[in-house]
Amino acid sequence: MQTRTLLDGKKFQITIKRLCQQLIENHPDFSNTVLIGIQPRGSYFADRIQYELSTILDNKALKKGNLDITFFRDDFRRKDGLVSASSNSIDFIIEGKDVILIDDVLWTGRTIRSALDALLAYGRPAKVELLVLIDRRFSRQLPIEPDYIGLQVDSVDSQLVKVSWKETEGEDKVILLSEKIK
Repeated sequence: MQTRTLLDGKKFQITIKRLCQQLIENHPDFSNTVLIGIQPRGSYFADRIQYELSTILDNKALKKGNLDITFFRDDFRRKDGLVSASSNSIDFIIEGKDVILIDDVLWTGRTIRSALDALLAYGRPAKVELLVLIDRRFSRQLPIEPDYIGLQVDSVDSQLVKVSWKETEGEDKVILLSEKIK
């Protein structure tokens, strides 16, 4: 396998700060805005975004939740064995709110479609925006595009984008894995 680092260290942190500044441009006070991280990996990213926004805005009341989409996926019945879901941690209604849906990697768009379906259990949002750390833009199977992008990556289906988080893997890093060509 060939490995190429796309983001790490200071560049990783700058990307998160830049995304927060873009959010602030469109949501000046966040009074009607909530953050929703798609479990499992989007939750780590949502935590980082919430922390950074709270620091910049000095707003500790910024609402954030985590959304499990297991039973809304179009492939969950195709898997062998039992499927285990995580618990949702959304303790607020999103009715009439501006929702910023957060995930680490946007690839085919199927995860986002599932998340949009799952969100409806918490009310009808006024608006939904999508924030992703990595956009694999040429691999879409559904017409879904992000509003906020950390980094666009042109990749083929055989490549893998792996995001490592300090909380779980000990470092913040995004790598592109490719098969070696012989």
